[in-house]
Amino acid sequence: MTPARRHRVRRVPLAIAVAVCTVVCLVDRGPVVERTAALAAQAAGAASPDLEVLEIRPNFFMIAGAGANIGVQVGDDGVVVVDAGSAASAPAVVAAIKRIASKPIRYVIDTGPDADHVGGNELLSKAGDTFYPGTRSPGARPDSLRSFAGILAAEGVARHMTGSSKSAAASAPGGLPTESFHYARKYLYLNGEAIEVLHQPAAHTDSDVFAFFRRSDVVVAGDVIDTRRFPVIDVERGGSIDGEIAALNRLAELAVPSVPIVSREAGTIVIPGHGRLFDHFDVIEYRDMITIIRDRVRDLINAGRSLEQVKAAGPARGYAARYGSDRGDWTTDKFVEAVYRSLVKAKS
Repeated sequence: MTPARRHRVRRVPLAIAVAVCTVVCLVDRGPVVERTAALAAQAAGAASPDLEVLEIRPNFFMIAGAGANIGVQVGDDGVVVVDAGSAASAPAVVAAIKRIASKPIRYVIDTGPDADHVGGNELLSKAGDTFYPGTRSPGARPDSLRSFAGILAAEGVARHMTGSSKSAAASAPGGLPTESFHYARKYLYLNGEAIEVLHQPAAHTDSDVFAFFRRSDVVVAGDVIDTRRFPVIDVERGGSIDGEIAALNRLAELAVPSVPIVSREAGTIVIPGHGRLFDHFDVIEYRDMITIIRDRVRDLINAGRSLEQVKAAGPARGYAARYGSDRGDWTTDKFVEAVYRSLVKAKS
């Protein structure tokens, strides 16, 4: 993606978000605002992380700096949020969403089970409301759970959240998904557009999804793409290198480039789990890089090389300077090891 695309979006300061949210809560004391007023006050008093709100479509925003990138679709029906960010960032994220739109949050869609994607689930859900005015007569609601936003995820997300220390919400039942699915495609129709939630089995984990907003032409891809580094292949939680490449192939099929006018900044926008926005050509480049490294490791395995020999051969050469690291929680060696383990597991 060119610098022009990356800086074309409009930035909204978080300080304004908190201020406007507070004003709205003071002026309108309706049922939804009453419930979120305390959250807004908490956000205003909290030490806010360095969030940045980017307008990428007239009705679609990205919040960066909350752990994972967050997608926000707005419209007459309310707000649909994709990924909730970390637990520590949740109050500031709620304030930022209230700055974007006065409508309540209707859904939180989790693209995967990682703590920086699901940690804010509970707070964002409690700031929302799945009751749609006009769907039934006024009065007491028979289901009190509809006073919160629904949390939608692939079936494995709840399992990983309750059974893995990697997920911050493991000890917070209120942050668990309220709607899970195990099939290839779940769909919604909100704010005048179809929303497809597409399961990507055995990619980063066994519970990844893409959230495809068809009219906005935006795909929120989660940790299948991390533009800062090689993708994390979590073999212990069902991830695999072949599933990762299959997911990137699916994403390349969903995204449409700006053709025949290739000089125009247009086409499908892809929001990765971390890092800058991608377009179709960025996805292709990222997929090809991962495929080349996978093929190198596979050839070495077929030649009878051990894991240490594979690492020493440098299968990530040519890409390590851009995506690799010798420090942190996901080094080049760990990526190569995950590719190796995934391929060996597939052969067994």
